[in-house]
Amino acid sequence: MLASSSKLLISSGPWFLRQIHSSVIRQAPLIPIVIEQTGRGERAYDIYSRLLKERIICLMGPVNDDIASLVVAQLLFLQSESSRKPIHMYINSPGGSVTSGLGIYDTMQYIQCPVATWCVGQASSMGSLLLCAGAPGMRHSLPNARIMIHQPSGAAHGQATDIMIHAEEIVKIKKQVINIYMKHTGQEYQKLADAMERDRFLSPAEALGFGLIDSILEHPPPVLKDANNLPVDVISKTDLNAAEETVIAAAKPLVVEKSKKDSTGKNQPTL
Repeated sequence: MLASSSKLLISSGPWFLRQIHSSVIRQAPLIPIVIEQTGRGERAYDIYSRLLKERIICLMGPVNDDIASLVVAQLLFLQSESSRKPIHMYINSPGGSVTSGLGIYDTMQYIQCPVATWCVGQASSMGSLLLCAGAPGMRHSLPNARIMIHQPSGAAHGQATDIMIHAEEIVKIKKQVINIYMKHTGQEYQKLADAMERDRFLSPAEALGFGLIDSILEHPPPVLKDANNLPVDVISKTDLNAAEETVIAAAKPLVVEKSKKDSTGKNQPTL
């Protein structure tokens, strides 16, 4: 079904694209169209579909149910296309709904192919959680991006009992989020809790030291090579442990060089 859906994307024209990218279109009314020459003539893609063909996902803007639905669907589609080729997720987000973001997070962990994350512009709040949730050794930031972490926030109204229930829930969510950061950064619980007590803004170098990212890149990272010196474009999460040291070692010179130069749902908790 997914294969036939990909053909439908090409043949059904602007109406289908408006349905799929409705939330993106609302934020960016002008979406470039890419024309490709094929053996059967010209084929038109909107820019996001063309990037998806290269296993690139753009998470741009607030994290809400619409964006989460698109990202989850793209992750599952790319998993069905290949369970070994990496997915590259570019993040420029101020954060948003916790439940929407955790839906994306769980899908990233659920699929077999590793997800490389890239911070472009900013990765704040839930955006920073998704950034650090990338595959080990494949979490990157561009040099002028900003990363921010803080505790969840929310609003509740109604009877006193209802307010207490919501307060207890947001405390549980706070602990859950801190535990996720612990898993991916290696930091202690209390250190993370203290850092997230208020908005904590980090430069890429500070985020690197905090364990949120693995490298700061001004240009695409070196291509991994196999034993025969051939490019490696197929890798699974089980293969990643062996490849991680190679990736980090390749990125370290860039990091050192740089260091020298230097709408969420109603009443939903947000991060």
